[in-house]
Amino acid sequence: MLFPRTIRLDDTDGRVFETAAAAGEWAVTGAFMFADVEPMAISGKQRQAFRNGFLGLESFGWSTLVAVARIEENQYQGVIDTLAAYFVSNCGAPGLEEASAVARDEAAFAAGLCDHPVNTLLALDREHEEQGIVERFRVIQPTNANESVRTWEIAATPTTDGN
Repeated sequence: MLFPRTIRLDDTDGRVFETAAAAGEWAVTGAFMFADVEPMAISGKQRQAFRNGFLGLESFGWSTLVAVARIEENQYQGVIDTLAAYFVSNCGAPGLEEASAVARDEAAFAAGLCDHPVNTLLALDREHEEQGIVERFRVIQPTNANESVRTWEIAATPTTDGN
């Protein structure tokens, strides 16, 4: 199975986000973090996280880019468990059963973005539009098929509207 993992090509994330994810964290898009935020109230580093951040699931910090990576079934279940616990403790979910259902959906959506070769980079652009939060994704594919080499070029800019 494939899943997004945070990547840091330089130290930019540490400057532009209030909390930056460390390299190598499993990640989801994190749009739910802005569900109850008034669009006009978002500014500064929070605005940067809203516009371009993937949410790392260890630090709950932000990453500008994620890389498609292999994830084991137990790690994937760990993603769901981490999200469910976060929803209960920080988002008002009534219990783990309800939170787990939402966490499974978040994890499935993130995994669905990874229909690309390992090490393909993903970037996002998030906006508030009339219908709510809309996410568009860019795909940056590696120039070398070797999974251990990380040299990228922009190959395409398809968009996918997110949750």
